[in-house]
Amino acid sequence: MVDVLSDEIERFVRAAGPSPDETLAEMDDYARSQGFPHVGPEVGAVLRFLARASDAERIFEFGSGYGYSAYWFAEALPDDGEIVLTEVDEDELELARDYLSRGGYDDRVRYELGDALETIERYDGPFETVLIDHQKHRYPEAFEAVREKVPVGGVIVADNAITAGSIVFDDLLATLEGDESVDKGDLNESTRGIVDYLERVKSDPAFETIILPLGEGIAVSYRVE
Repeated sequence: MVDVLSDEIERFVRAAGPSPDETLAEMDDYARSQGFPHVGPEVGAVLRFLARASDAERIFEFGSGYGYSAYWFAEALPDDGEIVLTEVDEDELELARDYLSRGGYDDRVRYELGDALETIERYDGPFETVLIDHQKHRYPEAFEAVREKVPVGGVIVADNAITAGSIVFDDLLATLEGDESVDKGDLNESTRGIVDYLERVKSDPAFETIILPLGEGIAVSYRVE
């Protein structure tokens, strides 16, 4: 793995950004104590900002864990808004329910236990904001499943666009730069999934995509047509 930001810059971004409330602070503590991979407050603040900027009324998450990113999103929603959480681990989903209830957001949350790619098929759009943060090799499939449900002005955010777990950054960079000495077929499943995802969204004329070097890297795709 690579360090997306230096420790000093990460501390700066955190200090200058919005402060997590008491429940979010507790959720951060939980992630540290359990070694649970979460987006962290730097990315969480960006997610909330993007939801506000896209005037999100409905949000869909591919992979929600214990509800950390959803908690950041929830504050940006109107009182009659909706966010759909998806998680295959029942205990994590119940923990998400507890945290979001304590924040006063339970009335705008749908908790879906099971595969996110199956869940999205049961929902009609539009979703003005979407987060993809589940199995990396399934990112391209998630994009295809939700693409037509995102309106112009909506955003799709993919976490781990730079690093995470088994992602090999050098292979990721070389492939995206067109290094012919790297065979995509030799990449591990997670790295290949991120490569395929980034190539897919970059080539889609309906979306404009940028990478933000925060957390473990997020790809933000804005629907332009």
